[in-house]
Amino acid sequence: MRHLIWVTLLLSFCLIPAASALAAKDKIIHDAEYYVLEAQNGEKWAADDKKIDKKLAEIRKKNGGKPPNIIYILLDDVGFGELGMPDLNVIRGYKTPNLDALARQGLSLQRMYTEPSCTPTRVALLTGRHPVRTGLVEAKTTLAGEGLAAEEVTIAEVLRDAGYATSHVGKWHMGDIEQAFANNQGFMHAEFPIHQQAQLALMNPEAVQSDITRGIEPGGQAEAFLLDQYFVTDSSRMLTGVELRDGKLYEVDLKPGERWTQKKYREMNERYQESALEQLRGLAKHDKPFFLNYWPMLPVTFTRTDIEEFMTPNGGTFAEGIVEIDAWVGQILDEVDRLGIADNTIVMAMGDNGTMIEYMGLTGAADRIYRGGKGQHLEGGVRVNAFVRWPGVIEPGSSAEDIMHVSDLFTTFARLGNATDNIPADRVIDGVDQTGVLLLGETHGRRDYVYVYEGVDLRSVVKNKYKMHLPAPGEHPILGAGFFDLYRDPREEQKSQSIKLATWAAGQFASMIQRHMGLRQKYPDRPPTHGAPYGGIENLRPETEELIEVFLAGQPAK
Repeated sequence: MRHLIWVTLLLSFCLIPAASALAAKDKIIHDAEYYVLEAQNGEKWAADDKKIDKKLAEIRKKNGGKPPNIIYILLDDVGFGELGMPDLNVIRGYKTPNLDALARQGLSLQRMYTEPSCTPTRVALLTGRHPVRTGLVEAKTTLAGEGLAAEEVTIAEVLRDAGYATSHVGKWHMGDIEQAFANNQGFMHAEFPIHQQAQLALMNPEAVQSDITRGIEPGGQAEAFLLDQYFVTDSSRMLTGVELRDGKLYEVDLKPGERWTQKKYREMNERYQESALEQLRGLAKHDKPFFLNYWPMLPVTFTRTDIEEFMTPNGGTFAEGIVEIDAWVGQILDEVDRLGIADNTIVMAMGDNGTMIEYMGLTGAADRIYRGGKGQHLEGGVRVNAFVRWPGVIEPGSSAEDIMHVSDLFTTFARLGNATDNIPADRVIDGVDQTGVLLLGETHGRRDYVYVYEGVDLRSVVKNKYKMHLPAPGEHPILGAGFFDLYRDPREEQKSQSIKLATWAAGQFASMIQRHMGLRQKYPDRPPTHGAPYGGIENLRPETEELIEVFLAGQPAK
């Protein structure tokens, strides 16, 4: 593997048998580093577990035996410091009063790590696993014929099988094959776009006219020598948004012959907000606990053609989108309060990765305290704000610097939903149960490490306040690496200071990587899952059927 030349893959598996023995006791198979921590903190965790179990039992008893509802809002391309932190928001010239209020009403997770881009983060959340283990590691933007495998077990399936009603509204982006669709991954209600904003917000006539995107509009340039009419992507041939009706999926955003436009993107976003509110009202009427998974596509938008009135001194499209999405989150919080379900409803909102700084001049986006953005292993690419509200349970205005990774939410939501027994025991689950941070507060976390991948490449490792950048291929195994104290060098710029850490940290990080890679050998990664795109859609348009036919013509015969 790239970046791992200096790490021997012919390891002794001395730690793995010990890890497996421990896993047999608690059923879930964790990454090897977890067992290093458990060996030192097991007694404290056991004592915390007794307190947590008692608290959860008391909460369920108070609510007639019903575990808490969970509303999870995942915002796209919003990095650390972009919302819920007024002193930082003023730097970019906008305000987020509703997310500020959410932060005041609950817990702010100050060291929440994600994956560097949208699909990998969503895979980690849904499965509790590093995306590299699932074979789905990239944010594909055009027809790909791949997606999340049916064999993966999602948090929606874990909670559904424990008696939860499950609903997904908004961005999905788990692939374009039938088994990857939200309704086939545990959600009893599902409405979502098959693809993502590169199709929806970047590939439309307004984006071409604004010179944000080039080459996608038929007739946009002379094509005298073009033989492959499908190489230049026409987003209107692709599927747009689908909805589950009576157990079947239907496309709802385009009719045959229609063009995809920025106006339709706007309408899609507004419809998803209304649908999320409708789902919330409907779910609250029933006795079942519910898991409402709302993934808006805003604030990601690029053209200014649909902004009726600018609301920020920044004036960039992302800044305007953040203000709008803040208001939408406020509507959801208000509705939870109005319905009288707040005391037994967890509301969590967070970003999925750093901002898309390639478009900073156009959108008003930029890196902040942390360097880097979407797609990068730097802190600016994988550090986000995360806020959790649970009145009467989580202390208002609290914060925690315990390290958390987005995969931890899989295991944590399962425990909160009394569904831990539904977590599969035949694969590595990277997610660590972090219920202690929510219920007991700061310093009750169970993670002090993060492995940061870009695609299939391990690019950096975080341990406590230290971070190592792995050397590039061919570089000296020590001199090529970078070692950083994230409190003294949060922007990871002072590689020249690495020698102060490398004398002891190089061996420690190498051991961490050996353990991690050893477990990947013991439990091999799932290969990518391929298939015919757009299966199971009842009303494919003729232009979409032609697109599929051409795509399949180039696939290898089985």
